[in-house]
Order: sequence, then structure tokens, then C-alpha cells
Amino acid sequence: VTLGIVSALGRGLGINTFESFIQTDAAINPGNSGGALVDVEGNLIGINSNIYSRTGGSEGIGFAIPVTIARQVMESIIRDGSVTRGWMGIDVQEMNAQIAAAFGLPKPAGVLVARILRGGPADRGGLQVRDVILQIDGKDINDAAALLNTIAAIPPGRAVPVKVWRAGKNAVLTVEVGKRPSTR
Repeated sequence: VTLGIVSALGRGLGINTFESFIQTDAAINPGNSGGALVDVEGNLIGINSNIYSRTGGSEGIGFAIPVTIARQVMESIIRDGSVTRGWMGIDVQEMNAQIAAAFGLPKPAGVLVARILRGGPADRGGLQVRDVILQIDGKDINDAAALLNTIAAIPPGRAVPVKVWRAGKNAVLTVEVGKRPSTR
């Protein structure tokens, strides 16, 4: 048993397209992956997953999968035999004040659609390169991580409203979320 402090929530490590880790300074050594991360009252808050290390040992930066995500994964495996995540087939760019001004947005918001997979869900739903995605299914999208996590949580086959900024005005499209292709 070790003690530590949660220092950040929703962290990405760049190892997967769907990430929302809890960052902690509790020691997570090799072989500890899958162990419980609990709060001071003994409630499970995460499952230890990764460490940042230059030496292979714990250096005070560990990452855990939040229990809510771990539970969703478990339920999906029990129900379907695998984990299925939503996907739209787009690449996006983060917004900043300069890009927002160039697109006529009053302030930086959303993410800029940089590429659309031909024939993918976003293409079939009418999204276009240079659209700025502001909301998906009523949830504000402020960065690429929020976009990926929001889409991944939507069951494939479900049609959702996508609010975009296009040519100086708001538009709402309906996109049927697809199944994320295997990365293997």
C-alpha cells in the first residue's frame, strides 16, 4: 500500500485515441497495473495503468483509468465480448484566438475539422473540412480530447446532433456514429 495525491484528471498520454487518465504521485511499479487506486475512505476511484519513468521504476508520476471508464469497459466485455467505441472518421485541429478570428468566431471554441475520411460517418452526415465542431449530442467541445472522448462514449449506430460553425453561422447536422475500426 502506498500513499499519494491525485494531481490531474482527464490526462492523455498519447498512447491511444481515447484517453482520460487520473494522474497521481502514488507509486505504481512495474507489475502493479490493474491494482486499485482508492481514496482516503477506501472507495475505488481508478485502476492503475501506466507510469512515467526513465528508469523503469516509479518516479512519482502514475496514471490510472477512472473507475467509471473501467466499469463501462467491463460491462461492454460482459455484454458484447469486446469493447466498442464510437467513431466519426475525422481529424481535427485545436482552436486558438488566431484561428477563431480567421473563421469569424467571437472567441476560441470547438475544434476545426482538418480531414474527413471519405465515406465515413462524418462524411455521410455532411460534415466538411473547415467546419468548427462546437457541440456533439449537446456536449460542448473545447478541445480534441473532449471530442474524442465524447464520440467514443456514443454507441455506434446512434444518430447525434453535431453543432458546427460553418461560413460564419451555426448549423446543426445529424451524424450516425460508426464503430471505431480496430487499430491492430
